[in-house]
Amino acid sequence: MVLGAAVVSESMSSYPFTSALITGASSGIGAEMARLLGEAGVPTVLVARRADRLREIADRYDGFEVLEADLLTPEGQAATVERIESTATPIDLVVNNAGFGTSGVFHELDVERLTDEVELNVTALTVLSHAALSVMVPRGRGYLLNVSSVASFQASPGLGVYAATKAYVTSLTEALHSEVDGAGVHVTALCPGLTRTEFQEHSNTTGLASRVPDLAWTTVEQVASTGLRDVASNKTISVPGALYKLAVTGSDVLPRSITRWVSGSITR
Repeated sequence: MVLGAAVVSESMSSYPFTSALITGASSGIGAEMARLLGEAGVPTVLVARRADRLREIADRYDGFEVLEADLLTPEGQAATVERIESTATPIDLVVNNAGFGTSGVFHELDVERLTDEVELNVTALTVLSHAALSVMVPRGRGYLLNVSSVASFQASPGLGVYAATKAYVTSLTEALHSEVDGAGVHVTALCPGLTRTEFQEHSNTTGLASRVPDLAWTTVEQVASTGLRDVASNKTISVPGALYKLAVTGSDVLPRSITRWVSGSITR
């Protein structure tokens, strides 16, 4: 606990952000980032559907705003874009954290849920990333943190659509990082591994907790602090945890048939 506190304190003291907006801020990684930013005194806009949970967080810190928005809808996306593009109260850091997964055999799953997954994980993130860079690049300053996953580095049988959407997120973010190089804007893909959040419940992967050893799990505190620190440092890819850094390196050198087998064995 003492070590964790030291890491958080170090991250807090080095934040260059003057303001922030976080999607999916009502729980998990997004809520933890909100806590870190709040304790660092960074005014933050919290975006999600569950306004009651957002208000619970916002009430703890000065300068926090609540934006109730469903990013599965054009209206929710437009409202968030409008807030990002506001010149009255500019946003310095945008964190695209909203997303979900679906576990199971592809052809047996509800196709509407799968298309919603693509809409949130891919379309909404693309729209908000475009809005962020459209104001940050001309301004010559800004930070964009897109939350992806280590699943983005290989196909994941049983989580096929989720891994595919996250592959898009990582690839797009890498491209954007290069496009704005030298413009004073930082763009980073945060690629966590297994992290205990509401994701497991929403994606029907709660069984992972009993099959995967504790050493394979990262905490929301570790993931959130690493992501904020790495976007401040302008890292292209941020991978929390030594185990997952090694796994990502391995995915680049091992045959794809092996990485598919490993990934599928975990999610079955």
